[in-house]
Amino acid sequence: MPRTPASSREELERIQLAKLRKLLGVVRPANAFYETKLGQAGIDDSVASLAAFRANCPFTTKPELADDHAAYPPYSSNLTFPLERYTRVHQTSGTSGKPLRWLDTPESWQWMIDNWCDIFSAAGVAANDRVFFAFSFGPFIGFWLAFEAGEALGALSIPGGGLSSAARLRAIFTHDANVLCCTPTYALRLAEVAKEEGIDLAKSPVRTIVVAGEPGGSIPATRKRVEEAWPGATVFDHHGMTEVGPVTYQCPAQAGVLHVLEEAYLPEIIDPKTAEPVAAGETGELVLTTLGRHGSPLIRYRTGDIVTAAELPCPCGRLDLALRGGILGRSDDMVVVRGVNVYPSAVEEILRSAGGVAEYRVTISRDDALIEMSVEVEPEIGDDSALAKRLVKSFQETLALRVPVKLVEPGSLPRFELKAKRWIAN
Repeated sequence: MPRTPASSREELERIQLAKLRKLLGVVRPANAFYETKLGQAGIDDSVASLAAFRANCPFTTKPELADDHAAYPPYSSNLTFPLERYTRVHQTSGTSGKPLRWLDTPESWQWMIDNWCDIFSAAGVAANDRVFFAFSFGPFIGFWLAFEAGEALGALSIPGGGLSSAARLRAIFTHDANVLCCTPTYALRLAEVAKEEGIDLAKSPVRTIVVAGEPGGSIPATRKRVEEAWPGATVFDHHGMTEVGPVTYQCPAQAGVLHVLEEAYLPEIIDPKTAEPVAAGETGELVLTTLGRHGSPLIRYRTGDIVTAAELPCPCGRLDLALRGGILGRSDDMVVVRGVNVYPSAVEEILRSAGGVAEYRVTISRDDALIEMSVEVEPEIGDDSALAKRLVKSFQETLALRVPVKLVEPGSLPRFELKAKRWIAN
């Protein structure tokens, strides 16, 4: 059930420190992966303060995790308990490397379900709602937790796996589902199919679209496009990772701002190059410590997510760290094109703002020592030559880059149910 939040930053930090000490007490010496790392740094459950922890505890990185999985297959040595204690296995999507398999005990899994209950509560989802999951459940953690959190709240949780997009749309109407869970890309794909099938989404029962898996829910142009495609529905953004669980929820007062669940995670924002903390308003990499996932914890994990901390207090009155613009990108997704730092989210904002883009694909190629970017665009209507001109102009004005834009035939670019893979490196 949703938890009562702390009443002050001081209380919140006391809660975080108590949970951190409990985590360290459980992990040491039982967890082989962290015993050496933490022992060498002198980090244990006697840690004096959050500041002391941040100053002395080493980071955990994804390459470390990948190496550990390779050395101790199939589940790595980051296990606090005997294998018999674990009841769930999921794996990362593999979008930035070989998939990592992640195990959870019943207690760790319940901790993540509780976090999703808090997310649903922030979205206004309650026991009288009907939640449709337009998602095929598999080894990727996806909306597994959200589905079980819906059950925990008492909402009717409706699985949409194994169905075509048209069948999912019909099921939404049949069940009178007022909450839809999917990626931003798939919400747009469902709207595209609805148009093909003659289904009027203005009559859809959906009032809230909870999105995850991509940064689109916090990109203004993408958010606007989804809400226009689903009249009467509001987008609610969230992000998480298989390795850490569900991390953020959309600010109830400000679209485009995500709050970190700080009673579940100890967050930091650091300079990706120097690893020094950045000030509020500056952009850096999000670092997380999972305070309740004792079975397979991550301690000071460099997520690779690029974020900007908003000034507190937040207009919504919440104390949780606020990320302006949500997840801006990933450190390994950024490309430098003729001296300009380019994130996928910035490109998507340009393309969606132009209007008339049904789908797109970005190609990054290296010409001698230079990295070049080009874009293929599938227009919503035929040969829209004006669209290509608008996009070229927008790229020039926004990024100060001349980006070639090629129009392709309608229906020629791939569609996605899970995370969209629109960027290709040659």
